[in-house]
Amino acid sequence: MKTEQRTLRLQSLPENIHQVEQLVEDICDDYALNQNYFGCINVALTEAFTNALEHGNKRDPEKTITIAFEKKSTGLTFNIKDEGQGFDYQSIPDVEDDGKEKTFPGRGIFLIKSLSDDVNYVGKGNEIEIGFKISSIDFETAVDRIKKLQDYSKTTEKVLDN
Repeated sequence: MKTEQRTLRLQSLPENIHQVEQLVEDICDDYALNQNYFGCINVALTEAFTNALEHGNKRDPEKTITIAFEKKSTGLTFNIKDEGQGFDYQSIPDVEDDGKEKTFPGRGIFLIKSLSDDVNYVGKGNEIEIGFKISSIDFETAVDRIKKLQDYSKTTEKVLDN
């Protein structure tokens, strides 16, 4: 049976981003998610990790970043929490177009919102919950079970025919 929850506690070190990427790869493999899902989840989580590292924990290796994964009936949920002071997440403006070029204040937040289905900040703004509505999670299991049932039926028919 697939793991329904996982938690990573990482030191605030840039090189730990590889562990975040590995977590995403493992989860996508476990739930047979295609490359489109992998790309969106990977970018959103690495951006959240980078924000926690840079802005939350200020690269202090004594502080940790916690990433909690949970598979829910609605899809996949990731919580990323740092030990920083938090921030007023409602003050981050949307992408602006001044006629010449688009400016991206809060580029990481913009990417997270664009690539995920649900984004919520928790408490003082040092924790973000990112959700992905993955309709194919249970589909893969259902297809596997149908194939096993068909194989079983074929075997049973051969036994009964003999």
